[in-house]
Amino acid sequence: MKALLLVDIQNDFLPGGPLAVPEGDAIIPVVNKLQHYFDVVGATQDWHPANHKSFASNHTGKKPFDVINWHGSPQTLWPNHCVQGSEGAAFARALNMNLVQAIFRKGTDPEIDSYSGFYDNDLRKSTGLAGYLREIKVKSVYLAGLAADICVFATAMDSLQEGFETYIIEDATRPLNEGQCKIVMQKFTAKGGRIIQSALSTTDL
Repeated sequence: MKALLLVDIQNDFLPGGPLAVPEGDAIIPVVNKLQHYFDVVGATQDWHPANHKSFASNHTGKKPFDVINWHGSPQTLWPNHCVQGSEGAAFARALNMNLVQAIFRKGTDPEIDSYSGFYDNDLRKSTGLAGYLREIKVKSVYLAGLAADICVFATAMDSLQEGFETYIIEDATRPLNEGQCKIVMQKFTAKGGRIIQSALSTTDL
């Protein structure tokens, strides 16, 4: 069984959103086409309460992209984004959700950020994604979505840690920071992950 996981393809991460990923909307036609080639399609959804501590607005005197010490680790402060129930938290309008069989929400605890679709950043809580994939006998996980250098990367690394063959479909992702993306993708491949193009993933399937 091979699963396609759509990571955070939400309005606030698209051009015009408060945390827009450059050309983030360009992946949607690719992702819509890809879904038909997989046994199962899942999605993650950033789903923050308004008082989430990763928002710069919840820290006096701080601005977006400042870095603070939070629970003993560096934490980037973000613009308010993907607030529960908001239009910005909704999946992109052009994204085909008809084939998505399960949605895993993350970032719901105001006290801890959650980049990965599997766990929060401190590994305190699981979203249940790993158990779901094992229950339906998935062996290989293919990742698409936003942003390549943050939530896609974190999800991919946890997927490897959970023992799944893991692939990032490069043309079905876009990074927030191109330079940082090159660094983290080297970490991903060093751990055994593979970076492929959508044409290869459909041929393989």
